[in-house]
Amino acid sequence: MPEAKVSMQVRLVNGIAGIIDIQGELTAFAEQLLTRTYEAASLRGTRAILLNFSEMEYMNSSGIGLIVTLLIRTNRQKQQLFAYGLSDHYQHIFQLTRLNDAIQLYPSESEAIKALKTVAKIAETPAKPRFLGRK
Repeated sequence: MPEAKVSMQVRLVNGIAGIIDIQGELTAFAEQLLTRTYEAASLRGTRAILLNFSEMEYMNSSGIGLIVTLLIRTNRQKQQLFAYGLSDHYQHIFQLTRLNDAIQLYPSESEAIKALKTVAKIAETPAKPRFLGRK
């Protein structure tokens, strides 16, 4: 049986935003891992989730579906979803699927964290993200 070729870790920013670092392939096999990682990032009042795609190697239509499911979960929790580090190819896919209308895209982590202050009005000065754990 095929296995997920992906790893994820969670980092917190001031306890009010969670960064999910995605490394490898985002496919249907990553569903349980993404769910667990999102839950770890959403502890105690997290108001925003940032998806770090800078080390993602591949994403197929099932991976897009996982992102849509995550978007629905964040909306239900009254959280905002941000993303950064997408290659030009995946930025184009987000435009074609109109995910970029629902998920705010940024070129870098520092710009996404700055947006937490102005767009989500979450943090005055974001603390350096800290490692929470690896799934």
